[in-house]
Amino acid sequence: MFNEIHLDNNLTIVYNRLSHLKSVSLGVWIGSGSRNETADNNGISHFIEHMVFKGTKNRTSKDIASEIDNIGGQINAFTSKDCTCFYTSTLDSDIDIAVDVLSDMLFNSLFDVEHIEKEKLVVFEEISMYEDDPEELVNDLLTEGVWSDGPLGYPILGTRKSVANITRETIFEYMADHYIPDNCVISVVGNFEKEYLIDLLQGKFGSWKPRNYCRFFPEQPKFKSHYIYKEKGTEQTHLCLGFRGFPMKDRRNYALMILNNIIGGSISSRLFQKIREESGLAYSVYSFPSTFRDCGMFTIYAATNPASAQKVISEICREIEKFLKHGISEAEFIRSKNQLKGNYIIGLDSTTAQMVSMGKSKVITGVVKTAADILNDIESVTPDEIMETARWVFDGRYMGIAVLGGTPLSEPCPDQYI
Repeated sequence: MFNEIHLDNNLTIVYNRLSHLKSVSLGVWIGSGSRNETADNNGISHFIEHMVFKGTKNRTSKDIASEIDNIGGQINAFTSKDCTCFYTSTLDSDIDIAVDVLSDMLFNSLFDVEHIEKEKLVVFEEISMYEDDPEELVNDLLTEGVWSDGPLGYPILGTRKSVANITRETIFEYMADHYIPDNCVISVVGNFEKEYLIDLLQGKFGSWKPRNYCRFFPEQPKFKSHYIYKEKGTEQTHLCLGFRGFPMKDRRNYALMILNNIIGGSISSRLFQKIREESGLAYSVYSFPSTFRDCGMFTIYAATNPASAQKVISEICREIEKFLKHGISEAEFIRSKNQLKGNYIIGLDSTTAQMVSMGKSKVITGVVKTAADILNDIESVTPDEIMETARWVFDGRYMGIAVLGGTPLSEPCPDQYI
């Protein structure tokens, strides 16, 4: 059961005490990510995520790593479209060290000019790494095409040009606008004494000065149907089909997650069984939903021999058409619902997974659901709701296709579906 409190500076803390454990995960969430950027500073959220590990007034970069390593803990961070998170996992007895290190990184980072220029080279290499990963690259192509009219389509890492433009001054300007208590959530899961935790956070974060903050919500993105092809010297052709999804708070996401398990979210799914097991057309084929503050997307990915790419697209669309026409079987419905519930319950065994779920939900949507509420929402989904969701998602008027490889598709949008 989670609890929520607010410090005097409006900083929100959500926590779940699990006294039977010997560990604790703590995350500091900033409610801004790549979609809060401009074309000129694209990548700055991710760049700041890197830079806070490069040294503070009290610790060198090596000190930060060593202090957590010395207690057998973990420290990391990530940036998404909607938020940025800095987090630790440590023994419960070392929570004071975790809070001290994270607060020092956020409030006392030096952002040394020499380190900034050096870290740009690191990010350039990270961009190159993603460009060498066709699975990641084709997903980015799809996202950039579908949301091409706004910042949701920006790459999280930025571009080489936009990252090169980042300066110490632009970092401070961005942090002044976004790194403030009203735009932050601290999420804590594991074993701790509540009073000690609150005193600890008050001592390290309570002096963080609040200020009037109008959270920047970009204009709601419009899903843009498109076909995009990028030539790349790969052995396989990599395909992504994108359809409309739902915002994070939309209850239809539970029906969509069950639908995902049926379509391509597991090895018993229709696409895996048809395209890999029966036809042998692909080694990797799967689907997944993505949710954002105000919209979402449902993606299907496959990698195949270039000569089979057109057939794989056709088979995917044929399976969708078959599902829309004939519906869901009772066995599929029960299996997929149980799969979703089981995966969720297993995930509750991880303090980090719980911390991420609570923090992400609170900083993006403003609410956190209990495990019981989520399981009840999953259980309440009906076959009719799944079919209604499928008809909305698989509306051929809203479909993006991204192709990466040596040969473009001859028919990007098969007639039997669109």
